[in-house]
Amino acid sequence: MEIRIESLLEGAARATGAVAIIDVFRAFTTAAVVLAEGAERIVMVGTVEEALALRASGTGHLCIGEVGGKAPPGFDFGNSPVEILEASRANAAFRGKTVIQRTGAGTQGIVAAQASAERLYAASLVTATATARALRSGGARTITLVAMGNRTIVRTDEDEICAIHLRNLLEGRPGDPYAVRRLILAGGEIADYHDPERPHLRSGDIDIALDIDRFDFAIAVAIEDGKAVARKAEAKPLSRS
Repeated sequence: MEIRIESLLEGAARATGAVAIIDVFRAFTTAAVVLAEGAERIVMVGTVEEALALRASGTGHLCIGEVGGKAPPGFDFGNSPVEILEASRANAAFRGKTVIQRTGAGTQGIVAAQASAERLYAASLVTATATARALRSGGARTITLVAMGNRTIVRTDEDEICAIHLRNLLEGRPGDPYAVRRLILAGGEIADYHDPERPHLRSGDIDIALDIDRFDFAIAVAIEDGKAVARKAEAKPLSRS
């Protein structure tokens, strides 16, 4: 088994075999929370316009995500796991729903990788061990871990470190969740979440994103009617219907 670590949009486009697209702050942490709160599936798209059109057509119920970190006009929720939890606890907003997600990094990586991936996962630290287990279970000769970074063009500590953590798990080492957390908290992205001029970046999002193995499921992505559809799942072949 060959394990490759790639980065950014170019890395997602090069990814082959069983592929994990990594976005810790915050897309695939948010996606995991949405699924844990009862959503049936998440349709992952590249543009705001596609997300809104899918909701208008009845393909999905809610649009979540961001442009420049903020929820675009017309979206129901932003890209904050804390915001998702608050809405869910208030009115079970996600239970049984199809959610449409567009973000500046994570869903862009999914769109770029879906053509060449044998199996595809949306990964973050909250699903790390389950994702490693799912990646290993399919017997792929190649596993590609793609750290998406900031806007797919700038590498970030949290995604690169998550890729290394996943590699350790895949190679049979236990990893060190405490070290992973400390390294990321010392990194350059953290200050933004304590900046009063960026209220859309909530400090509680960091707490959730660094709650390693918070969930015992992987987020598997299958291609259904030409769309990338994510669900709570263990490893399965990347179906194309």
